[in-house]
Amino acid sequence: MSDGKSTIINGRAVLGIEFGSTRIKAVLTDEKNEPIASGTHDWENRLENGIWTYSIEDIITGLKSCYKSLKKDVNEKYGVSIKRLGAMGFSAMMHGYLAFDEKGELLVPFRTWRNTMTGEAAEALTELFNFNIPQRWSIAHLYQAILNKEEHVERLDFLTTLDGYIHLLLTGEKVLGVGSASGMFPIDSTTKDYNKVMLDKFDKLIAPKGYRWKIGDVLPKVLVAGEKAGVLTKEGAALLDPEGELEAGCPLCPPEGDAGTGMAATNSVEPRTGNVSAGTSVFAMIALEKELSKVHTEIDMVTTPAGDAVAMVHCNNCTSDLNAWVGLFEDFAKTMGMNIDKGQLFETLFKKALEGDDDLGELLAYNYFSGEPITELSEGRPLFVRMPDSRLSLANFMKVNIYSALATLKVGLDILIKEEHASVDRITGHGGFFKTKGVGQRFLAGAMNTSVSVMKTAGEGGAWGMALLAAYMLYGKGESLGDYLQNKVFGGNKGETVEPDPRDVRSFDKFMERYKSGLSIEKAAVTSLK
Repeated sequence: MSDGKSTIINGRAVLGIEFGSTRIKAVLTDEKNEPIASGTHDWENRLENGIWTYSIEDIITGLKSCYKSLKKDVNEKYGVSIKRLGAMGFSAMMHGYLAFDEKGELLVPFRTWRNTMTGEAAEALTELFNFNIPQRWSIAHLYQAILNKEEHVERLDFLTTLDGYIHLLLTGEKVLGVGSASGMFPIDSTTKDYNKVMLDKFDKLIAPKGYRWKIGDVLPKVLVAGEKAGVLTKEGAALLDPEGELEAGCPLCPPEGDAGTGMAATNSVEPRTGNVSAGTSVFAMIALEKELSKVHTEIDMVTTPAGDAVAMVHCNNCTSDLNAWVGLFEDFAKTMGMNIDKGQLFETLFKKALEGDDDLGELLAYNYFSGEPITELSEGRPLFVRMPDSRLSLANFMKVNIYSALATLKVGLDILIKEEHASVDRITGHGGFFKTKGVGQRFLAGAMNTSVSVMKTAGEGGAWGMALLAAYMLYGKGESLGDYLQNKVFGGNKGETVEPDPRDVRSFDKFMERYKSGLSIEKAAVTSLK
């Protein structure tokens, strides 16, 4: 009997599920933290009445479909069913706004991280707290709703994120992991809880409104990695597995955001380590040795799943435009009667970018599907721009679009590394952007002018990171999260490392000059194209 099969039969397998922007993924691990089965469900956000959202039906259908896909994979690989689990945990895109009344009814459609509609609130709260509050944070969404005099705020009883909502459905517990909570409201890393001074300031700010609630009453309870966050209820088990094979009673770890699972999946929770997660959005996380010297609106202060301070540069846009262009090439291939595997097409086009000129043929691209606060854009307009004498080739075209996917990230990272002198010993990349070996990794090394590692588990992403956090709850007693990951999971493995090529560094710096000067084109497109 294989280790995987016996682990599943004996109810010791650990499950992590993460709701990404375009894919929900489940990863089942054995007692060595190795993935033994997986499941997926593709979904997509929708723009309704000017708001990026997913419906509750989308969320529940996606959850069931992903778990069903996992069950199928388990049955095909091992010929067994999942009856019991050792532990599980749920993760999702951070931030956003899911507001409920006292009956548990959703008050307004889910407002995701992708929305850039809270500028007034974010600016006011940043000044009030002397702490950067990005537009996508839950507290910014709430205060903007107050400023807009939205009637639903009167009936607010509970506010959470997507991962917190899924956890609530399956356990009945209104809790959140500290890393995810740090994207709702500022966290005090000394107490591993919401910053009490800022809670009081917010309550005083809204006191004239006369609401029956205080901010601390409507936020989820904060838990740190390793703590137990409830058990799978009978109702939760029936929701996850309508076929009724999965038993209730499985312990759940605190739900975490995709930033926290990314840190776990890349062994980047200790100071001087960092990671870049690149998919629909892209964000860099660097665990800090010391506080930043001042507030930067381009840099978010969040935490690791253990509650330690992390500087985060988050960009709303990364691979959506790349995916659209690859889709165009796929359409062309089909029109020519060719049946090409999508994965092979991505790999071929990404590798073609390595042949691009150092100056990218003087092409320019903006990958903005949605607004981008770092570059002060309220909306997005994907653009490809060239001069009459620019050198348009497939290699240059792919290279400029890959550079564009990292450009906004570099704006924030330059502040963190060049101005704040944040020390980084190791950067690890993960997410779909790094699937083609040696391309995204090389270009990121050039953009950051630092070595970048990618592990063989990079493609497993946040779902595997969530499974690691669930396993830590079971087996990490008396051990810090950093020690557990180092000793029990990675064992010193740092993956394959690429050093920055000086030519790539110069190439990216030159591209950034053109990119920044051309932002006025993007801003004009937002104004002109409605």
